[in-house]
Amino acid sequence: MTTAQPPRPGSEHLVAMPDRAEAEAVAEDLDEEGFRQVRVVPEGESRRGQGESAWVVHVRDTRLPDAAGGGAYEALRERFTDLAREHDGWYDEPGDPRPATR
Repeated sequence: MTTAQPPRPGSEHLVAMPDRAEAEAVAEDLDEEGFRQVRVVPEGESRRGQGESAWVVHVRDTRLPDAAGGGAYEALRERFTDLAREHDGWYDEPGDPRPATR
């Protein structure tokens, strides 16, 4: 039996927003841009602490730059952070030790 390896830092990104329709539109745009494995999943209780639901655009793509990759990774992080802010949400990258950005 083989165990699936966890994604390497930089290959998985989470962009959360309060509106499902907006999250689905963003996911569709990212998919059309060529990102792999883009899906929308419910986040449950959002990080806003107000009991509101959030919808997470989950991007997983091993072609993306490694978290230690310098400028290319930082540009992608900035893009996803701006996208989250534009939709009143937050951005997180599971392999990055820095806190989620709003």
